[in-house]
Amino acid sequence: MKKHHTFLLATACALGAVSGASNARPVEIKLPQETATYKPSTLPGYNLALQNCMICHSAQYVSTQPSTSTRAYWDATVKKMKKPFGAPLKDEDIPAIVDYLVKTYGAEQAQESSNAAVSK
Repeated sequence: MKKHHTFLLATACALGAVSGASNARPVEIKLPQETATYKPSTLPGYNLALQNCMICHSAQYVSTQPSTSTRAYWDATVKKMKKPFGAPLKDEDIPAIVDYLVKTYGAEQAQESSNAAVSK
């Protein structure tokens, strides 16, 4: 008799869960448009960053890195994206992407601005 009551209780719980699930409705979430963009540049790495980096993350990830980040930092960061994170980067594209990142967001951006001002 006790087994019978346990079985009935388990069946009632299962039916209650199933009937509750049938009333569940999917929730629709509308995310805002992406507003962060990479800084435009004539450097070849700019287009490579657009094509490769935004597959996994927004430009905001790059813009929040320290502006003092060195070429070695950016090189290590881009290589980290390829391995172990699995970004589909070609080895031959990495130097151009690093060059764009360090000159646009990193420690060499001030040098680029200074060089442009001196050449005017």
